[in-house]
Amino acid sequence: MKQPRGFTLIEVMITVAIIAILAAVALPSYTDYIRRGKIAEATAGLSDLRVKLEQFYQDNRNYGSTAAVCGVAMPDATTMQVRFFTFTCNWGAGGTNQSYTITATGGMAGGDQSMAGFMFTIDQQNVKTTTITAGSMAANAGWTGNPNCWAIRKPNQC
Repeated sequence: MKQPRGFTLIEVMITVAIIAILAAVALPSYTDYIRRGKIAEATAGLSDLRVKLEQFYQDNRNYGSTAAVCGVAMPDATTMQVRFFTFTCNWGAGGTNQSYTITATGGMAGGDQSMAGFMFTIDQQNVKTTTITAGSMAANAGWTGNPNCWAIRKPNQC
């Protein structure tokens, strides 16, 4: 008599169920890992811009010539300097060129929107904040903002 070869339907179904359970656990962890890697673009960019603005201030005794444009060029997608965040710089409170706020907003216009909902800021006093837009994918994935630092891990760890 021949020995039966192959797998039964039950054995295959159990294997598929085990793989599905492992994927259900691994996928959210992997997604957060990728997201944390993308956050580094914002934090590194903001830190670099802060240094450049302080150097500009040392030379010019102000942070720029107009309220919407600080004295240094913002990184952008056309020069391939950034992929996930849009950087902007504005003069600080009171419309004076003696203070500034640099913002990295998640999502590129016409490009990668995977970081939409994240916003990181820094000012001339090195005050760092993180804002997560309510209802965004970031908020739905358990990320929350932090008014005291750059949140680089869920829920709002600095």
